[in-house]
Amino acid sequence: MTPEDQEETQPLLRPPRGSVPRGRRVFLAAFAAALGPLSFGFALGYSSPAIPSLRRAAPPAPRLDAAAASWFGAIVTLGAAAGGVLGGWLVDRAGRKLSLLFCTVPFVTGFAVITAAQDVWMLMGGRLLTGLACGIASLVAPVYISEIAYPEVRGLLGSCVQLMVVIGILLAYLAGLPAGPAEAAWRLQALRHWHLADGLPAAVGDQRDHVLRRDHLRGGQVQGVVMVFSTSAFGAYFKLTQGGPSNSSHVDLLAPVSTEPADASAGLAWLAVGSMCLFIAGFAVGWGPIPWLLMSEIFPLHVKGVATGVCVLTNWLMAFLVTKEFNSLMEVLRPYGAFWLASAFCIVSVLFTLFCVPETKGKTLEQITAHFEGR
Repeated sequence: MTPEDQEETQPLLRPPRGSVPRGRRVFLAAFAAALGPLSFGFALGYSSPAIPSLRRAAPPAPRLDAAAASWFGAIVTLGAAAGGVLGGWLVDRAGRKLSLLFCTVPFVTGFAVITAAQDVWMLMGGRLLTGLACGIASLVAPVYISEIAYPEVRGLLGSCVQLMVVIGILLAYLAGLPAGPAEAAWRLQALRHWHLADGLPAAVGDQRDHVLRRDHLRGGQVQGVVMVFSTSAFGAYFKLTQGGPSNSSHVDLLAPVSTEPADASAGLAWLAVGSMCLFIAGFAVGWGPIPWLLMSEIFPLHVKGVATGVCVLTNWLMAFLVTKEFNSLMEVLRPYGAFWLASAFCIVSVLFTLFCVPETKGKTLEQITAHFEGR
């Protein structure tokens, strides 16, 4: 490797020894890049407080029926899938910085269209535009942060992407606190659907603390085991509280699923709440941030744009399928079957991580590329 090649593989903002101000520039640049995922999280969470209001809107304001409300929540993932493809092209043609700046155009335009909407189609168009921006931001931000950061802080800064997404969702929820039990119920259902939609496709990525450093193997699998346990326990809750054979197969997550006395289900409420908390915690620690960070690390520079675009496209298409068809899946498999299917995906992803995912902790991007090229 020539000196020029070595220079090219160094992070852009690696601080020289004793250069604290330049080290701070890494964190400042990462924070600026993470503002895209913050907007991305707000766009994802926006549908939850908005849908109850739109469903009871009076003319001439656009009003959503049940089918339109479902599409209003799910169509953002289709826009994000298209944004993944566009983002993969942009990072190679326009660069990382300009691609991040470009995200502001569909974000601002999309919310402006939603605000000025006169009919349902304008609402859908606005959501599609914000989804497009979400897809670009979800691709470009992790790539940019992984390239500017030095190995010692790359994991920390890369995890900030998921943190900012969650903060954006929280801000969307706080911006429209539920006015009553009906709105609160809708948002709880949307929260469950969002975590499932983001968690299942992320399963193929999983965590990164594994193969190359066997001493970290057991610790790295903890999040996967937590996810397996929590989804299995949630399925067990529905199995234990289901009624007799005469029950309808159509079950809403928030509707009664049992003809047994209310106190029988209430006695197991701790199982549902506890397993959901475990699921969210396991997702936030492992499967939320790490797949995006790993995606930005393992691909060599000459294919990074296309390869990350394919990853983002796959993620958001699967998110759309889960978000749009989750209730149908519960009708076919029953609630417990749907969650046990999720548990099976978690088991497969743990095994995939155990045998196929390399350790990237503390390694430069050049060392990671050399591993996959067999050097």
